[in-house]
Amino acid sequence: MPHTLADLRRFPNALSPHYVSFRVAERRLLTGHSHQAWPDAGFAAQQEAWRDAARLVDDKWPAAFAKAERVARGFAALLEDETGDVTLAANTHELVVRFLSALPLRERPRLLTTDGEFHTIRRQLDRLAEERVVEVVKVPACPCDGIAERLAAQVDDRTAAVLVSAVLFERGLVVPGLDRVAAACARHGAELLVDAYHALGAIPFPLRAAGLDGAFVVGGGYKYLQMGEGNGFLRTPPGCALRPVLTGWFAEFGELSAATSPGAVRYATGAARFAGATFDPTSAYRGAAVMDFFAAQGLTPAFLREVSRHQVGLLAETFHALDLDPAVVRLLDDVQPRERGGFLALTAPAAGRLCAALKERGVLTDSRGTTLRFGPAPYLCDAQLTAAMRMLAEVV
Repeated sequence: MPHTLADLRRFPNALSPHYVSFRVAERRLLTGHSHQAWPDAGFAAQQEAWRDAARLVDDKWPAAFAKAERVARGFAALLEDETGDVTLAANTHELVVRFLSALPLRERPRLLTTDGEFHTIRRQLDRLAEERVVEVVKVPACPCDGIAERLAAQVDDRTAAVLVSAVLFERGLVVPGLDRVAAACARHGAELLVDAYHALGAIPFPLRAAGLDGAFVVGGGYKYLQMGEGNGFLRTPPGCALRPVLTGWFAEFGELSAATSPGAVRYATGAARFAGATFDPTSAYRGAAVMDFFAAQGLTPAFLREVSRHQVGLLAETFHALDLDPAVVRLLDDVQPRERGGFLALTAPAAGRLCAALKERGVLTDSRGTTLRFGPAPYLCDAQLTAAMRMLAEVV
């Protein structure tokens, strides 16, 4: 049944009984931005996948495809997307590589991105640049509120694509104005790929309202959506006719029965043209069950954003009250609540040591370079959040 913010603030949190296996009521799990706990419904779904395989053997695939379709429709619903199409993969890296393989890089050998992207995009583009396969242009990710303008100004007729995050993975800041990047791409015939991993489940990300109907979008269920591994997705815009080089035989599923010419490579329509091959359907079972669980509990994008803003705000408020030495750890004060994503990023020269010391005291956070990250989740109550942040004072 749907919950209110008050239901989740109090102890015990009203959602916590659904996460018995992860013991969320007993632990201070502040890694919600990288690995949220999985609801018990996901474990039941994994068992269902095994039972279906044992019962149906090779006839399990219609059931598996139905689960995968439920997950794909769920991602489309989170994007409020009625015009595009979604395909799934084990992770976003597979999908980004397939996207890159579809670009006309001989005619347009230029890719634009920022210096604040997650490793999926950063590493792959850096490696391509090493081989001089493409020219990779990176604009600064700081300050965040100028990213869109910096990218849009760099798009030209040699640009094959722009690859940018909706929320920066290290600092947790929302990137505004991506519609301006989309408009620049449309003017010059370039593609736009948006990494929405740190948006979905933490902030609403409606494509049409954001001016991103024509964008490719990647993301997954591993972080805020609590589906676990194996649930990456790629959304393609309507009418996509790109022919990715790196795909599997599922990419021509709808064409297998058609007559073929020797050497001709066929593609299905829509996002299916970016599909892979035989996969482990357990993740689709788990993902479908968790999406149904979210629906039953009223965990809509709007409500999850309300919860996230309260929890991140409470962490920030508690941190300020600690009055810690800013030379040791500090919070950027010039960031408005609406500009923060699903976690609180603190700057600390010894972020890794602070993270390790917190873990020794039963508070799980994580760090990236000089950034210490506190990631709440809907199943945590206010008392758990404030206790975890107060532990930072003892560590410092």
